[in-house]
This record gives sequence, C-alpha cells and structure tokens, in this order.
Amino acid sequence: MTNALTRLLETRDWLLADGATGTNLFNMGLMSGDAPELWNADEPAKIRALYDGAVNAGSDLFLTNSFGGNASRLKLHDAQNRVLELNRISAEIAREAADASGRDIVVAGSVGPTGDIMEPVGTLSHARAVEMFEEAGRGLLDGGADVLWVETISAEEEMRAAAEAFANLDAPWCGTMSFDTAGRTMMGVTSTRLAEFMATLPKPPLAFGANCGTGASDLLRTMLGMADAAGEGANLIAKGNAGIPKYVDGHIHYDGTPELMADYAVLARDCGAKIIGGCCGTMPDHLRHMRAALEDTPRGPRPTLETIVEKLGDFSSASDGTGEDANAAPRRERRRRRA
Repeated sequence: MTNALTRLLETRDWLLADGATGTNLFNMGLMSGDAPELWNADEPAKIRALYDGAVNAGSDLFLTNSFGGNASRLKLHDAQNRVLELNRISAEIAREAADASGRDIVVAGSVGPTGDIMEPVGTLSHARAVEMFEEAGRGLLDGGADVLWVETISAEEEMRAAAEAFANLDAPWCGTMSFDTAGRTMMGVTSTRLAEFMATLPKPPLAFGANCGTGASDLLRTMLGMADAAGEGANLIAKGNAGIPKYVDGHIHYDGTPELMADYAVLARDCGAKIIGGCCGTMPDHLRHMRAALEDTPRGPRPTLETIVEKLGDFSSASDGTGEDANAAPRRERRRRRA
C-alpha cells in the first residue's frame, strides 16, 4: 500500500516524530484527571497550537490528541458515545496543521490502550477490543489521518486486537509498546519478543518499536535488542521520555535537557531506529535540538551499552530482560551532560 509514511520511509534515512501530548497540554491549562480528547471540541485553538509546536520544531510526523479516544477510557468522562466525533476532530485539526506547513508531514492517528485487561487474565474480550479499536481508528481516518498509531501497549493480546481492527479498516498502521518493567512491558513482553510477534501478524505494521517507559537510556537498550531481533531493513520507532520524572513544586518535571535529547536522538538512529521522537516531557525545544543533531551529526557505529550510559546516564535495571550476561547493564553514577 502506497501512503504518506511509506513514501517518506523509502526516501529518508530518518524521520523526526513529535514529543509529548500530555506535558504540553498541561502547560496550556489542562487539569489532572481531565480528558485531553474533550479539548478537541472545546479548545481547538490549543490543540492546533500543540500540533504547530511539533511542526514548527521540524517534526516529519506527529500524533493526534486521541490517545484516550476509545469507548472504555471516554466512559470515565461520560463521553463513550463521542469516540467518532472527538477522534475525527483531532485528525481534522492535525490535517490542517500538516497541510499548512508546506512540507510532507505525516498525521499519525494516536490510539492508546483501552485501559482494560484482556481475557483470560481480565474481562475484556478480543471481539470487544477489536470493536473499540476499530471505532477509534475509523474516526481518525475520517478526519484525515495518514496512518493509525497504537502506542503504550503492554500485552500481545491487545496489540493483536488493534492489528485486526486496523486490518478491518484496511489502514496502514504502526505500533509501539512501553518497556517499563526492568526492560519488559508490564505484561512481560521483551523487545526481542515484540519483533518476533509483529512478524506473525497477518497485516504487519509499517513500523514498530518502543515509547515512554522509564528514561532515554533504558529505551535505547531496548532498541538494541529489538534491532537484533528484527534484522536489517526493519523500520523501528524510538520515542523515549525526556529524562526521568521528578515531583517539583507540585508538578511532574522531566529532567532531560534539550542537549541530552539531542544526544539521545543521534544514538537512537545509530541503534537502528528510523522514526525518532520523544514521549513524556518532550517539548518543542527538545525537538529542535533533536532535529539539528540528526541533521548535523554523521551516522556513527552501533552504540555500546557503555556509550549509552556515558552520554545519557545509567540504566534503571541490571538487564533488559532478554538475556543474562549479554544484555546486563553497566552501572555508573547518573549524570547529565551539558545540563
């Protein structure tokens, strides 16, 4: 299938994705506990500002404000009947921002997890999960999204349901998991297992990888394992948090500087990632530094674990979950460069 993302992947050595959604919206006044998706209808100018922040910082791809835009999550706000509307509006605003840029920019329709645990551990059936993902995706496609982008998934079962839903919609898609538990997802999936799993799907994604998790160092260790398992030519995604979250003056603050994220972006590319962005805490200034570093820094050798620690700080666990000695992390005192 020829689509906007495929064309860019075929012609570019790397693509810069966007940064945080929640962090940026909180800075605009969103209150903790509120549904960001309601702002698509209630505060469209702020959502446009969110998108313009990524576009103006140089992103080649950005995600819509629809992470929680499914019936299960919106039910918490008595908005479960507004999935199609809210997701469509989020993509329409994004489409306008991308088209106004004068560049080829991909609008990726963000689809987050349902928030429910799937059978047999939980109560969410495969059929119901497919139904919810399909509804979420349909609204995004109706609004003009180029590709559907399921993110922060922790279980294979939920990723499989999303893949089936997107196949039903005949939509190109990408998928990322969050490896936040000693190198594994909350449900125990490793980086190498994700690569193996994606290859088994009837309609595989255009690209896959990791987002969120803990710090940038951990995410890059995950990328190394994923690149080994996926093999040469795989389109891998790296969207790491801007440092480590800390509670400062009543607010969550991420300690990653723009300079640290610039180092992270270059290392992510050299680890094998082709789509590189940020997650929680990543602001437009981080993205500008990331783009400049990717443009100005020649491709280097595959980073060692020691290099990652030296540039970004220590890992949060001794292993990434995929091996014993081979993937054990060096332990060093955490520090920030050019803080």
